[in-house]
Amino acid sequence: MHAAEQIHQQDLERLKALRYMDDDFMTICLADNFEGVELILRIVLGREDIKIKSVRTQEMMKNLQGRSVVLDVHAVDSAKKEFDVEIQRSDAGAGAKRARYNSSLLDAHILKPGDDTEEIPDSYVIFITENDVMRKNQSIYHIRRYVETNEGKELFGDGSHILYVNGKYRGNDEIGKLMHDFSCNNPDDMNYEALAKTARYYKQDEKGVATMCRIMEDMRNEAARKAEQNKAKKTAVHLIKLGKMTLEEIAEATELSLDIVKELEEQSMQFA
Repeated sequence: MHAAEQIHQQDLERLKALRYMDDDFMTICLADNFEGVELILRIVLGREDIKIKSVRTQEMMKNLQGRSVVLDVHAVDSAKKEFDVEIQRSDAGAGAKRARYNSSLLDAHILKPGDDTEEIPDSYVIFITENDVMRKNQSIYHIRRYVETNEGKELFGDGSHILYVNGKYRGNDEIGKLMHDFSCNNPDDMNYEALAKTARYYKQDEKGVATMCRIMEDMRNEAARKAEQNKAKKTAVHLIKLGKMTLEEIAEATELSLDIVKELEEQSMQFA
C-alpha cells in the first residue's frame, strides 16, 4: 500500500470515530446547520422561540493541538429581541477567567462604535464540556451576577450569561439526549435528526467524506507548516542571542520575514 493510500485509510478510520464533541467536527457540522444550532440553543437555553440569523466560526487559538474553535451565533426571539451566542467545545479553556474573558470579547464584538451601551443585546457564552468541569453532577450550570444587600440578593440583570453544559450528563431528558448525540460517533444512533443528518453526510455520503478528507489533509499541512515555522523561530532566537549575524541575514537564513525576526528580537530583549 502506498503512503498516500495508507494515510487516506487512516483518515477514513479517524472519520468514523469523530463526534460533535470533537472541536473541528462540531464546527464543520454546525457552521451551515441553522436547524442544528437552533436545536442546541432551544434545549440549552430552555426556549422554544429562537431563530438563527447567522453563524460564523472563529479560531480562538491558532495552534492545531488543543485549539479551541468557537461558533458565533446571532439569533432573534419571537419578540424580535436579538441576542448573540458563543458556543465553545472545550474543557481546557473552560475556566472561570476564560469564561469572563470570552464574555467580554463577545460584548466588544457586539457593540459597534457610537452605539449606546444600554442598547447592547443580551449575550450568552456556552461551554459544552466533555467532562463535568463544575463537579456538581448538574446537566447545565448557569452563571449569573447578583446584587447583594442586607435583604438578600437579586439578579443584576446586565444581560450577560455564561453557561456550562455537562457532556457527561445522560438523564432521560432533552439535554441528556443531546449530550448523548454529542458523544456518539454513529449518526444512526443519534436522537436528533437535525444533528444526525449532517454527521451522516460527512461520515457516509461520498461527497461529504471527500470534503472531510480534504479538511483533514489541510489540517495536517497546516500543522506541518506551523511546526516548521516554530523550528525556524527557535533557530532565529538562537542566532539573535549569539549576536553574530544581522537581522536581515537571520531572516534570509531562516526564511522568516524580517518583521517576524524583529518581533523575536524585541521579545528576546524583554526576557533577557
